[in-house]
Amino acid sequence: MKLATYNINNINKRLDVLVRWLDEAEPDIVCVQELKVSPKDFPLAAIEKAGYHAAWRGQRAWNGVAILSRAGEPVVTRDRLPNDPDESQARYLEAAVSGTLVGCLYAPNGNPQPGPKFDYKMQWMAAFEAHAAELLGSGLPVVLAGDFNVVPTPFDMYETTSYEKNALVQPGPRDAYQRLLDQGWVDTIRKAFPKQQVFTFWDYMRKRWERNAGLRLDHILVPKKLVRRLTEAGIDRHVRGWDNASDHAPVWVALKD
Repeated sequence: MKLATYNINNINKRLDVLVRWLDEAEPDIVCVQELKVSPKDFPLAAIEKAGYHAAWRGQRAWNGVAILSRAGEPVVTRDRLPNDPDESQARYLEAAVSGTLVGCLYAPNGNPQPGPKFDYKMQWMAAFEAHAAELLGSGLPVVLAGDFNVVPTPFDMYETTSYEKNALVQPGPRDAYQRLLDQGWVDTIRKAFPKQQVFTFWDYMRKRWERNAGLRLDHILVPKKLVRRLTEAGIDRHVRGWDNASDHAPVWVALKD
């Protein structure tokens, strides 16, 4: 099973990019973030034409998450976090797909910080941390995938001082991410690339893509007991260079049955 996550940064605006990548990469399950569409404007017909079933939670102009599957219809188990600090924001979707429980997340950015947006980020991450612990305790095969909006360590970004005050690199979010790993979740990309600096996001500004001035924000976590099923993992970095591309690149793992 090949499972991927992709922050598409407006699914209708970049539908051609998404469909092109689906055709090229042939993932079985995809977690998509930043749909930026109302629920009724989700491009279901185009997704189905590409060979995928879909479940989604849209939000006009902002946020939005979806789970696409060619491994069977996603059966939604949750469309928001328990104790979500703001249920109006479409940031989490969970579905059973082909024997695996998949949690798709788009965590709050948190900027500017300090301030109410950063406070909300930390509240949301606390709710996510609590739910992740429950999922881990269930013993079910679970994958958590999405844009966590956290750069886990300084090694996960290019060398710069321009992000010093950015919410993505503050101790609070980094500690929250580390607590997920301490629970027993494994960062699959870091597992696959233990000593290689890899990125998943390059801002449109200041030629950061051309300079490879990137950040690692998109993560796929699995319980330790699922690591033995991990056969391969990667970042489809080249997709970021396509015309009309998102500022994120797709991230994926392959898990044997």
